[in-house]
Amino acid sequence: MTDRLTQLQDAVDQLTTQFFSALRYVGNKHESAPVGNEDRVPDDKHHPDKPAVFEAALSELARDIIVKSKQIEVLITSLPGIGVSEEEQKNRLLNLEQQLKEAEAERLKAVEEKELARERLESVIVNLRRI
Repeated sequence: MTDRLTQLQDAVDQLTTQFFSALRYVGNKHESAPVGNEDRVPDDKHHPDKPAVFEAALSELARDIIVKSKQIEVLITSLPGIGVSEEEQKNRLLNLEQQLKEAEAERLKAVEEKELARERLESVIVNLRRI
């Protein structure tokens, strides 16, 4: 499971890809139109979709972009700190820092106890070998 920031970054990347794909589709499958008073220039390499297919594809692309945008909005609103004042965030960080210091002290104590237990065990083993 990834954290929310990673999920948000992934969603933004996906939205960017969707935008690119939509622009590429529109650029490749649109119906040619004359520019100004000029005649329509035929292009043998350009194969536009039928108008109904093109419109349906545009609707689907737009729907996908809207859904992804809403997912991003939900991720943003779920980030910690949204709706919390700067002072509350500072207090939370100070509290977390204090908890981290306490946890580190407990860890160091456990390492010390482990070392003492190892030393006692070694002395017991040494004494057993002498017997």
